[in-house]
Amino acid sequence: MNITIKNELLTATINPQGAELNSLKSDSHEYIWEGNPEFWGKHSPILFPIVGTLKNNLYTYKDDAYHMTRHGFARDNQFTIKHHTDNSIVFSLTSNQDTLKMYPFEFELELKYTLVNTTLTLDYMVTNKGIDSMPFSIGAHPAFALPGNFDDYSLTFEKDKTLVSTQLENDLLSNKTISLPTHGGKLPLSYNLFKNDALILKSTSSNYVDIAKNDDPFLRVTYNDFPHLGIWTKENAPFLCIEPWQGYSDSFDSNGNILDKEGIILLKSAEKFNAGFSIQIFH
Repeated sequence: MNITIKNELLTATINPQGAELNSLKSDSHEYIWEGNPEFWGKHSPILFPIVGTLKNNLYTYKDDAYHMTRHGFARDNQFTIKHHTDNSIVFSLTSNQDTLKMYPFEFELELKYTLVNTTLTLDYMVTNKGIDSMPFSIGAHPAFALPGNFDDYSLTFEKDKTLVSTQLENDLLSNKTISLPTHGGKLPLSYNLFKNDALILKSTSSNYVDIAKNDDPFLRVTYNDFPHLGIWTKENAPFLCIEPWQGYSDSFDSNGNILDKEGIILLKSAEKFNAGFSIQIFH
């Protein structure tokens, strides 16, 4: 059963399966992609304990090999509800028999949604409940509904004047990069931008990016706590994903050891990790 939080301006609906945001709407507009499986059957999955794809879908830890598919397992698990008010909710996922087969670390992952005025904030909290340091990555994958002509939309970054995307090959990071055709930080959207899959910004100097239609901004994603950004859609799909990340896919020359993985976070025993991003609606 989906859970709803609301305030006087916005309503958010979240599915405890994956603690996934399914809807964010005002009285007149839905901002989250509907999840039509013809294009992509998800809305806003959480990426944990990896972001992107592992080489051969495998990693090693202490000489043992583990299998894990793209973006990890959190999005496929049922979360419990720890706290719920009219305008906020906290979901929790803890390690269990099934997760330990894929990921031999004891953890708690909490996801908090809070509505304040015209902004939805998503806060991620990871606790290492084991003895050893815990390697992980975490990220968001919200898909925003873009009805009408896709070419009418653009992205404007807070500070970046030049955007460099690392190319994907067979879902892994290559050593090739491309410069994106921006105009003072504005990136006009077209499906041609995504002919080689997602845009991967391994570094960005901006703290936020705005989505505009015909130069009229209507939504802002602020991602101060996330150093990497993915941007993705599918051919002819009426949505765009803006994905704040801590971590990204393996590269072709990855040695498979998760402790050596580029972009990985190491969380000491009993320590907590916190990061968040927000979605602000302009109209």
